[in-house]
Amino acid sequence: MRSFKRWAKGAAVVAAAALALSACGGGAADKGSDAKPEAGGGPKGSISLGAAYETTNYHPSTTSSALAMGTNWHVVEGLYEFDMADYSVYAALAKDEPKKISDTEYEITLRDGAKFSDGSEVKAEDVAASYARTAKKGNIYAQFFDFVDSVTAKDEHTVSLKLKYPFGNLKERLVDVKIVPAKATDEDLTKMPVGTGPFKYDSITQTEIKMSANPHYNGKFPAKVETMNWQAIKDDNARLTAALGGTIDVMETVPFQFIDQLKGAGWKIDEVPGYNNPFIMFNTTKAPFDKPEVRQAFHYAIDTQTLIDSVMGGKAIKATSFLPEANAAYKKAATQYEFNTEKAKELLAKGGAAGATFTLLTTDHPWITQLVPQIKQNLEAAGLKVNVQSVASAAVYEQTDKEGAADFDVVLAPGDPSVFGSDPGIIINWWYGDNVWTKKRGALQVSDPEGFKTISEKITEASKLPAAEAKAKWGEVQDIIAEKAVIYPLFHRTMITGWNPAKLDGVKSIATTGLELVGVAAK
Repeated sequence: MRSFKRWAKGAAVVAAAALALSACGGGAADKGSDAKPEAGGGPKGSISLGAAYETTNYHPSTTSSALAMGTNWHVVEGLYEFDMADYSVYAALAKDEPKKISDTEYEITLRDGAKFSDGSEVKAEDVAASYARTAKKGNIYAQFFDFVDSVTAKDEHTVSLKLKYPFGNLKERLVDVKIVPAKATDEDLTKMPVGTGPFKYDSITQTEIKMSANPHYNGKFPAKVETMNWQAIKDDNARLTAALGGTIDVMETVPFQFIDQLKGAGWKIDEVPGYNNPFIMFNTTKAPFDKPEVRQAFHYAIDTQTLIDSVMGGKAIKATSFLPEANAAYKKAATQYEFNTEKAKELLAKGGAAGATFTLLTTDHPWITQLVPQIKQNLEAAGLKVNVQSVASAAVYEQTDKEGAADFDVVLAPGDPSVFGSDPGIIINWWYGDNVWTKKRGALQVSDPEGFKTISEKITEASKLPAAEAKAKWGEVQDIIAEKAVIYPLFHRTMITGWNPAKLDGVKSIATTGLELVGVAAK
């Protein structure tokens, strides 16, 4: 089992490199520099996976689902990819490192002979078209590429990139541009994308995803198994039953209550401190949630450490900032939300919300709903009257994203943008960038345009600075976010993954939601 210290050190090294203002990010290790296909033939056997989430959107340029992100890691590639176990970066569809023409110009050559799983050749125009989909105005991924001026095809196998300003994290950001055929429609990509990864999709339903080895893959990590069968099993007990019954070989998000039972059945359990968190989001366009005192009161009213100890079995770290402690850019925020019912009452009174009635809208993820009883009790102890509505994630965001006035008060939901990378620009921009979160959901752009502008300017400044100065600027951003508390985490979860070592070889647990089994073999 990895220790927190070991993981934090590795994450800090990666994130520190991401902050450095050198060409393409500070030289993260090339995962596949010495990797070669195993001698003795092709893939053998199969892997069955028990995923903890579900989705209907697999579009590589728009999805944020833990399930789709995880399955897509095996099917679609970027020019560069993460080893999700430590966020090191390796060349995937790119043949090698970006060629620096100037501080703001680069060229990238495609991998020799690369083909999509349908047998068609990958060309630079596919890369340019994929970037255009990803960075399209209004797309939630677009915020990751504010520093990019253009991505074009120089010739059939060379991509030209022009940046608006020098940026020290180029390869890491290009990971989030997954390359698909230029001719593919958004409808096709949403249902079942075609990619260049070691696997290809065979079928996708609401509850099951089937994939097989991609016969056209010529990269560094060919599939070691013939097929993978992903089962979307949101219910924790159902995943446990599947694990103990041998229906699945690997289990995502193992609840702490099941650890001993799985170990007793011979399973390997690995724990990694992660970014996944339950966040509270307020509709700041609606009184009294437009007042920071009221938002702060909620966080003072909730006994977060007791939630961690009782509901999470101690497998989480209380949030002392927007970023988790393991991130190299972490700063303990100036505003600390220690459990204090009396202070919560004072702030509610100051904000004109004493005795207010509101609806707490939550997702129906089991670990989220398990937090609700104590949160409701804590808030009512501070004088609030709480109605609870728990629905599927899609239904939550249907309410928050309605045209016109958003139809909600307060949301409790899970989030984890570290599926896109661990650098602070990714994590912070996901919730506080120029996107749906600040325009509609938390609506900071609407309720506090000056506050939003300040955060945006500091994020851009931090992205341009050398590491030491950047860390200080990221600290300023974390202080502002903690004070405003429009969207703020209660704690950061320890990610617990389980697998059957009698059936699988080479599994590495990761710090984010989703599962990555690239390179894993069946015994």
